[in-house]
Amino acid sequence: MDVPRITATENAQMLIETLKQKNGALMFHMSGGCCDGSQPMCFPDGEFRTGSSDVCIGLIEDCRFYIAGDQFEYLKHTQLILDVTPGRGSSFSMEIPMGFRFFIRSRLFTDDELGRLVPLLAG
Repeated sequence: MDVPRITATENAQMLIETLKQKNGALMFHMSGGCCDGSQPMCFPDGEFRTGSSDVCIGLIEDCRFYIAGDQFEYLKHTQLILDVTPGRGSSFSMEIPMGFRFFIRSRLFTDDELGRLVPLLAG
């Protein structure tokens, strides 16, 4: 069985579904920049312009999840787990007005999992 590079907690999945019902298709981007730039941000699909070095590591609830290329190099041995917490980040992410913010948990892949990773998606 293929191992996903990105997963989501049940709470994150429920928030994504709520956002999709209100706003339609969504996408995620995590830039790896300073401050809140390193938190995953949610946008209407296509509203955030990805760069040529951004990497689509997978889908969460049918939403593409992109990370900056240099951050991918640093995290390529790590499974990212999208989660949500109460509070307001200082970003333009769609969940912020609802009083929540997405964040990332992570864990290292095992040697066995590294050989079974889901392929990266085309941008």
